[in-house]
Amino acid sequence: MSQINAAWGQGPSEHYEQLAERFRPLFSKIRAGAVTREINRELPLEQIQWLKESGFTALRVPQSAGGSGVTLPELFNLLIELGEADSNLVQAIRGHLGFVESVLNSDNPARREHWLPLLGRGEIVGPAWSETGDASQNTFTTRVEKTASGWRLDGKKFYTTGSLYADWIDVGITGPDSNTLGVTVSRTAPGVTVDDDWNGFGQTLTASGTAHFSNVHLAEDAPYDGSAFRYATGFYQLVHLANLAGIGRALSGETAQAVAARKRTYSNGNAPTAAQDPQILQVVGKLRGAAYTSGAIVLQNARALERAWNARFSGDEAQEQQANAIAELEVSQSLNVITDLLLNATSLLFDALGASATLKPLALDRFWRNVRTLSSHNPRIYKDRIVGDFAVNGTLPPYQWRIGVAESVQGGKHHG
Repeated sequence: MSQINAAWGQGPSEHYEQLAERFRPLFSKIRAGAVTREINRELPLEQIQWLKESGFTALRVPQSAGGSGVTLPELFNLLIELGEADSNLVQAIRGHLGFVESVLNSDNPARREHWLPLLGRGEIVGPAWSETGDASQNTFTTRVEKTASGWRLDGKKFYTTGSLYADWIDVGITGPDSNTLGVTVSRTAPGVTVDDDWNGFGQTLTASGTAHFSNVHLAEDAPYDGSAFRYATGFYQLVHLANLAGIGRALSGETAQAVAARKRTYSNGNAPTAAQDPQILQVVGKLRGAAYTSGAIVLQNARALERAWNARFSGDEAQEQQANAIAELEVSQSLNVITDLLLNATSLLFDALGASATLKPLALDRFWRNVRTLSSHNPRIYKDRIVGDFAVNGTLPPYQWRIGVAESVQGGKHHG
């Protein structure tokens, strides 16, 4: 069934349906085992391989390098559909999608020529940038040191989402000159280990745990400029929002199916079956409305990112800055609308069903756990303030930010 006929609205391009039909049988196959994987904590190793083999992980890679060369709106609309099947998979490849985008935006021809064919063949790259504990906002404890044969990498990272499933790991490091650099190493290189120790209550199968790098030897030309592409913050955030929209479709669909199949009803209800009860139908309608609205907003945000991408190659610095600022603002002012809609929907769905809906084999609680977890990654409490500051004072949003201990706190100057 097309997106229009399913009442999710028009897709992002004239040929989107043809593109999506390539992957919808795969999405159905993934969705069929999602609840079982959730209950039994079965890592989606096989499902990640399916995505690689299908070409899904190479969607943004140019056709000349083996990919599909899709637009950003097409990519994000497909992420909504994948999120409906299993939100763990969208988050598991989020770092990879960002790595692909960074290569596409790179000013280094050698970097593009090296990576695009590998990415086009389906190889995926996991992230290892975040550090926990007393890590600084300004520097990484993970470092490289010069050796006679090249470089040596040592350190530890957390929130390495999807790296357990990846062929490569992209690592944020502090260089010898205290500058931020990146290195990309094989996940199977000597000295590289990835632990499946993510113990969050949501997105439990994303392998967002710890990666260790101990005396990992790197080539002479391994470190590269670690600066992110300009619209990176909006891009990474929109992956989460697309995933939330997909969860919205999944929860509204599962609730509708459960209501349709429900034979028992309350004596103080409004109809002999739940499927005929107008109050129950109203709840289901609210769930679907939340999913529809979220998807429409994500697609509008994706168009803003596409303008930023096109401006990247315009040769007009002012135009590029403006497009990036607007894209970041559009995503920021959408974040709390979508998260509020979906957080409410994940609780409201139980009002359409009986107490049996709380039974663990149904795993309907996964929707709240996953939405709450996704909503916690990039603090949503700051987004409305940033948007308000633009609206009132014309202040442009921050493009990139890091989490860690502030320099004033590290220096003993914390004033509470």
